[in-house]
Amino acid sequence: MLIGELAAQAGMTKDTIRFYEKVGLVEGRRLANGYRDFPPEAVPWLHYVRTAQTLGFSLAEIARHGEELRGAPDTADALSALFEGKIQVIDARMAELAALRADLETRVGTGCPLRAASPAG
Repeated sequence: MLIGELAAQAGMTKDTIRFYEKVGLVEGRRLANGYRDFPPEAVPWLHYVRTAQTLGFSLAEIARHGEELRGAPDTADALSALFEGKIQVIDARMAELAALRADLETRVGTGCPLRAASPAG
């Protein structure tokens, strides 16, 4: 299918598909007239890419695991493993943010944002 058809079916712009092609997330072949031709399976793959982005995966992560997921006999297990890894990353980041928030709270009202409030108050 041509890039316009793929864009319409995937619900994204041709520019987005060109960018995904440039970074290796989707591959199309060139026809003799120079048009891009994409296989039908590119549509569900692009839906997967969008969903993965919504779930917090970067394009680099999606690209890194794309072939693994496409070729996995049981994609559900492979996806579950990726999700568990992402949850660990999120939990670690949440802990970092909670510590940062607590540190900022100790500095509120000190008159100097670089000096923490004294323990005595």
